[in-house]
Amino acid sequence: MGADFTPERARDWIAVPGPDDDKYSRGVVGFATGSARYPGAAVLGVEAALHTGVGMVRYLGAGRPTRLVLQRRPEAVTSVGRVQAWVVGSGQDPDALDEYSASVRDRALADAVPTVIDAGALGLVDRAEGTRVLVPHAGELARMLGRDRDEVLADAPGAALEAASRWQAVVLLKGHTSYVADPDGGLLDVNCAPPWTATAGAGDALAGVLGALLATHHLELDADPGAAAPVAATAAVLHGLAAERASRGGPFTVLQLCAELPGVIRDLLRG
Repeated sequence: MGADFTPERARDWIAVPGPDDDKYSRGVVGFATGSARYPGAAVLGVEAALHTGVGMVRYLGAGRPTRLVLQRRPEAVTSVGRVQAWVVGSGQDPDALDEYSASVRDRALADAVPTVIDAGALGLVDRAEGTRVLVPHAGELARMLGRDRDEVLADAPGAALEAASRWQAVVLLKGHTSYVADPDGGLLDVNCAPPWTATAGAGDALAGVLGALLATHHLELDADPGAAAPVAATAAVLHGLAAERASRGGPFTVLQLCAELPGVIRDLLRG
């Protein structure tokens, strides 16, 4: 088992804007996510990032998810420009992706900034030029490692560490207890999420939270790429605590989870 990553430790990895900050210095996160088949993943990731706190969200995708993102969040920017982090692959099937979305995904992977690699982009991890942060669930990690899902579940920490070493990436293996492994053999455990979090779209929101945190910590990551591991663990803490608040002991929607993120961050900062 790894070290327990508590909400108290997560507090240190929440970037608070100062009076001289602007939308660019606060961090810009780009999204190459969603598709005509799964447009909701784009909406949920952007929603989560904006509720986590970031200077700007750039969303680049096909027509339908772009329209839905702008309907939900008109502050999202849909033009090409510089970003400090990317979220790639959520809501995408690599075998059924339109040409434009595939080209955006490939450009994002080629950008040498920290990149959250999710779902349909996990098989393309070797193309990523920046700091790699993989966010698979057990089934996805099993496919990557060529194992059965039950094998991964039987030794989730070991599977996360193996993947981190193989792909020289930070691996956030999602679950009731999430494990964050780094390429040097470090392991962090996060146990904040209620079982009700096992719902469609929750992973898309987690990727958005993580993308926002990577963007807001881009200076620290430039100086020390190893900071990606505690940043990833912080994302899991925020996501899990927001899920707990949204649940209140029962089922909840992912938009409800996103709505709880600002309060979770506020209360952590207050101590």
